[in-house]
Amino acid sequence: MLLTITSKTRPARDLGYLLRKHPDRFQSFELSFGVACVFYPAASDDECTVALYLDVDTVSLVRGKPASSDGGLVDAYVNDRPYVASSFLSVAIARVFTQGLNGRCDESGLAEAVRDLSATAMPVRCDDEALLKRLFEPLGYKVRSRPVGTAHAELTISASTTLQRLLNHLYVLIPVLDGFKHYWVGEEEVDKLFRFGKEWLPEHPEREFITKRYLKRAPSLAREAVSRLAAADDRVDPDVAPTRVAIEEPALERPMRLQERRMASVVSALRNVGARSVVDVGCGQGDLLTALVRDSHFERIVGTDVSAREMERGKARLEHVPMPSSRRECLALFQSSALYFDRRLNNVDAIALIEVIEHIEPDRLGALEEVIFGANKPRAIVVTTPNREYNVMFASLPANALRHTDHRFEWSRSEFQTWAEHVAARHGYAVTFEAIGDEDATVGPPTQMAVFQCA
Repeated sequence: MLLTITSKTRPARDLGYLLRKHPDRFQSFELSFGVACVFYPAASDDECTVALYLDVDTVSLVRGKPASSDGGLVDAYVNDRPYVASSFLSVAIARVFTQGLNGRCDESGLAEAVRDLSATAMPVRCDDEALLKRLFEPLGYKVRSRPVGTAHAELTISASTTLQRLLNHLYVLIPVLDGFKHYWVGEEEVDKLFRFGKEWLPEHPEREFITKRYLKRAPSLAREAVSRLAAADDRVDPDVAPTRVAIEEPALERPMRLQERRMASVVSALRNVGARSVVDVGCGQGDLLTALVRDSHFERIVGTDVSAREMERGKARLEHVPMPSSRRECLALFQSSALYFDRRLNNVDAIALIEVIEHIEPDRLGALEEVIFGANKPRAIVVTTPNREYNVMFASLPANALRHTDHRFEWSRSEFQTWAEHVAARHGYAVTFEAIGDEDATVGPPTQMAVFQCA
């Protein structure tokens, strides 16, 4: 089996530095089940490709072990284990590409750098291209496949991402595609799943499928892991620095009636762009959904959130909103993440991201951009976010604190406009800006809004 990884971000030869494998050397590594070889078919500053070739010795694997009850000795010795990308390949990645998998690098910032990367694994066990897309597209990858026989394929994924994320995704998902592991599945496998999937698996729309396939031989462990993942998507990051802890945003803004004014501004913006169908991504407890469902102008209203707990609260709240049954049929809620592609968000007039982006780590905003502005690409997108400059107007807010414990950042007006204009230019939108709330002559409004329309 063969795995290749290509970087096209200059200087591309940094790939060898990140993997601790010199591009000018051929290296081999003895493993318990065979030999892993590392070499570089291409190694220039413009494009660098590393290849991991795995030669599995199936004879030594079965020597001294009883044959299977179904296929006897033939089944034990004649199978696809030496050829198909599987848990053998994941073990080789962990053994040979340890530094890359764990994001360790002596040079500060190099491991965290986003690169134009692609990876090809061949062959993978899969006779359904849709499954490959279900697993990898939500993670921001472009997916290509080529059939190899009747039940296998050559898989190529590409994205602008870090090497660590790419290797983490491959480490978990290749055994999921294979559906078989060559070793005992116990508690240690659950720990591996959470270690290498903690940053992305809780929010993946196929997390239950992935978990059950990864822990296929241990259904009780799989059920426990699924429950842990469901809880994980509701957590507040425990690593938020104490200086960032602030008074909860709703309490801080309540005297200004800012949330009410924010919803009115967003509804007005959506009407002005002619949107009839709207998806509120990160809908929380349903403030915008409640405002939209009360306006007969909007014919299809969808709410999504990554948090199952918030979704349940939103559903409960909307059940108490008076409306005829015909109006209630226009409303739908389901769990989804702004960071992973979801086809259910396609074919709508507008997407609203209301006080969402500041809850996302800055280095993951690129994933949101590629999904919402690139893959979903509605005719209009409305984004609101706090104006950091205005924070000095809140007497109860400590200096340099953020408005909410879960905010990863808060932008000034110039920072927000720079980001919005860059995104608009990259994806073919025109963008305008509006102030929400009472505007101070020096520090501006408490909330800033960008309205994107397809140019």
